[in-house]
Amino acid sequence: MKVEIYSDIACPWCYVGKRRFERALAAFPQADSVEVVYRPYQLVPDKSEQPEPHRQYLTQRFGPQAEAMDARLVELGRVEGLPFDLDRAIENNTLLAHRLLWHALTVYGPKVQGALKDRLLTAHFAEGADIGDRHTLADLAAQAGVDRDGAAAFLASDDGREEVLAEIDEARQLGITAVPTFVFEGQWAVQGGQESSTFLSVLEQVAKGTGATVSAAPAGDTCADGACEVPAP
Repeated sequence: MKVEIYSDIACPWCYVGKRRFERALAAFPQADSVEVVYRPYQLVPDKSEQPEPHRQYLTQRFGPQAEAMDARLVELGRVEGLPFDLDRAIENNTLLAHRLLWHALTVYGPKVQGALKDRLLTAHFAEGADIGDRHTLADLAAQAGVDRDGAAAFLASDDGREEVLAEIDEARQLGITAVPTFVFEGQWAVQGGQESSTFLSVLEQVAKGTGATVSAAPAGDTCADGACEVPAP
């Protein structure tokens, strides 16, 4: 079974959804036969390539509700065992990080790409790392099993840029407007950071060939419970 996960490093529900899906996968008897691949998606593709404090950025984008959104995530992280330190978090354009994930998948395969995805999400949401900085990304890549010099050379070039942008465009053509979105066997979609029990049920249904479509029903240009969404162009 192949599972393609469309997500953005800047999306907190992608962080939560990854943990919940992995918990479901650990309980799935046929887990060894499941290949998980991360696909790129940008919630804010026109975000400047300059680091910006998370609190400042979120308030500018969402207004007064930003503080409550962060408080909800910190509490959710505590329940899920995920660290959130949003006072330190830095926002930046995520294209470089997506290119690095593409490089990891192309050169090293899905398992290393998954490890890198985890490292990027944790660094962004819990460690105050600038995921738009090439040196920081190369260090994080090395911690996930990617050769640091190779990662640095890749990030200094334009390699993978067109391929990643094409994948992001393809996601929009498929109708994906919210992340995370989990696509099973290229046929069945589950949107949002669902509970682990939901993911496990879907894995079982897909294994039987019946499939399922589940939506978290996010609302507007925001991160609602379950998913982060962008408005239609």
